[in-house]
Amino acid sequence: MSAAGSVPPPPNPAVSFPAPRVNLPSGLAILRTYSGAFVCLEILFGGLVWILVASSNVPLPLLQGWVMFVSVGAFFFSLFFLGMFLSGMVNQINANWNFLDFAYHFTVFVFYFGAFLLEAAATSLHNLHCNVTTTVQPLLDDNQYRINVAATIFAFVTTACYGCSLGLALRRWRP
Repeated sequence: MSAAGSVPPPPNPAVSFPAPRVNLPSGLAILRTYSGAFVCLEILFGGLVWILVASSNVPLPLLQGWVMFVSVGAFFFSLFFLGMFLSGMVNQINANWNFLDFAYHFTVFVFYFGAFLLEAAATSLHNLHCNVTTTVQPLLDDNQYRINVAATIFAFVTTACYGCSLGLALRRWRP
């Protein structure tokens, strides 16, 4: 048979996929951007919220359980998110990373805002007196109150960091 009559090989499907859509650099260059700096601050302050709530005696488990869930979950997801950019995996996975960045930060911003409000509500009840056997004691002693105030402040700061990341992600997603 002649070369003109042969069938060409099928195209390689790995080459035919479109490139991932991402406007942020990968590798260590992500740390030199505002978005990378905010993700690092989210991890730092979110970890402080986690530690402070865990060190409290958690007088209201229903309220502070959500705060723990959000702070621990956001801490690990932000670490994973940053790790994806640091390792360069975002350049190998075909996805609209600009949209995923926006969707992630929007979701965590809403969750963290709710966690901040619940932590503030739990802290504001420090003067609530409850019966413990025969004595009446405040819900939080002074040390626990200070820990919960610090957790509330850091939850607000973390929420603000996620809000800033959300704004930056929105600008990248919708130029």
